[in-house]
Amino acid sequence: MNREENIRVRQIVTHPLYQQEFSALQKAEQERIYCNHTMEHFLDVARICYIMVLQDGAEISRELIYGAALLHDLGRYRQIAEGIPHEEASACLAEQILTDCGFAAEERSLIKEAILQHRGHGAAKPAEAPAAGDPENTAKGSLGDYLYRADKMSRLCFCCDAAESCKWSEEEKNMEIIL
Repeated sequence: MNREENIRVRQIVTHPLYQQEFSALQKAEQERIYCNHTMEHFLDVARICYIMVLQDGAEISRELIYGAALLHDLGRYRQIAEGIPHEEASACLAEQILTDCGFAAEERSLIKEAILQHRGHGAAKPAEAPAAGDPENTAKGSLGDYLYRADKMSRLCFCCDAAESCKWSEEEKNMEIIL
């Protein structure tokens, strides 16, 4: 990542709206026994996504990957407080934050589309797809597809103490280390 890219990604996490929403989310999830939406989760998703993009030789910039990963679950607090689906709230928050951080309209559009797809809704599916929760379920190619798979792969259901009572179906859980 060049200096300009580092600056814009840093601007995302230091943006006042990002800080406000992230802080509210951390407080809301303090007592949560299931997967939390921490900075570690956001960065795990970014790194896994970037590795997959590199492995596939896809042409998606690291800056767009990190932007999408840092913003993909930011709207979780609004889902908790207001009942807005978090991918929609996250995409809305992303528009304002990315605009303020100097991302072009096309970049904002790609990131918002990826955020809206990160739960598997609207992501391209192969003709003979595996189970819905399988990180390999979506077709490779778009930032949204990679973000969806990275988000699933980042979860450590296979060693989670709360896995038995988790509302995710067995198909949705990540029950193994995926190489």
